[in-house]
Amino acid sequence: MADSKLLVPELSEAEKMGAETERFEELLLQASKELQQAQTSRPESTQIQPQPGFCIKTNSPEGKVFINICHSPSIPPPADVTEDELLQMLEEDQAGFRIPMSLGEPHAELDAKGQGCTAYDVAVNSDFYRRMQNSDFLRELVVTIAREGLEDKYSLQLNPEWRMLKNRPFLGSISQQNIRSQQRPRIQELGNLYTPDSLRPEERREKPHLNLWLEAPDLLLAEIDLPKLDGALGLSLEIGENRLVMGGPQQLYHLDAHIPLRINSKESKAAFHRKRKQLLVAMPLLSVAS
Repeated sequence: MADSKLLVPELSEAEKMGAETERFEELLLQASKELQQAQTSRPESTQIQPQPGFCIKTNSPEGKVFINICHSPSIPPPADVTEDELLQMLEEDQAGFRIPMSLGEPHAELDAKGQGCTAYDVAVNSDFYRRMQNSDFLRELVVTIAREGLEDKYSLQLNPEWRMLKNRPFLGSISQQNIRSQQRPRIQELGNLYTPDSLRPEERREKPHLNLWLEAPDLLLAEIDLPKLDGALGLSLEIGENRLVMGGPQQLYHLDAHIPLRINSKESKAAFHRKRKQLLVAMPLLSVAS
């Protein structure tokens, strides 16, 4: 990230929110209230016992790695789309389709030869798993997403080549996992909330897709899709108490969004996800009393 500084939180009269922003503000504030109420009435997580599915073998620089693909009805299913629709979605926007997964902790095991190895348990929805059993395409997709998820979560480097074990649905033992008791609320998927009037039409840069959601009552997360970029070089990000401004290199992108919540800009952090071509921003929220 090339630049990160505090913005003056007050906006000028020329930058008043339009009808779309007002609707977004209502949705975000409503979701915040609902999430806080849910947090007080329900535990943040619940334990599940995934059921075995199939096991794949791959490796990392540290040695052999096995991934147990498991399933549980407690994990929400992905969007119900046909394979043709999914293929089209992936061709147009690789970040547009999500498969909810629970990624378990690594556990040391012994392989068939008695040699030490590492195993991970990855659980998906049970109905989706049954559908995946009849589709090589879905199986390949799930394994790819699971591998990338483990790489991101545990800073691994896994070989993309893998093979499925025959007559062995899992390696070692499948442990219980903690999952969210309630799905995080997707607030709204949108691009720019507004563009300052100071930009003439010929100077308008591309509006990146912005996705915001409340991960917790005091944490707002953002994903900004930047498909034309391979890294963070040249990106600028400015975060104020209620405003997020992002600029791209060579004037490829520009985002200027009002956030109807109070952001702790000093504690906010951002990182560029090279595989997804996304800028990920974590913004802790200030309490009303602070």
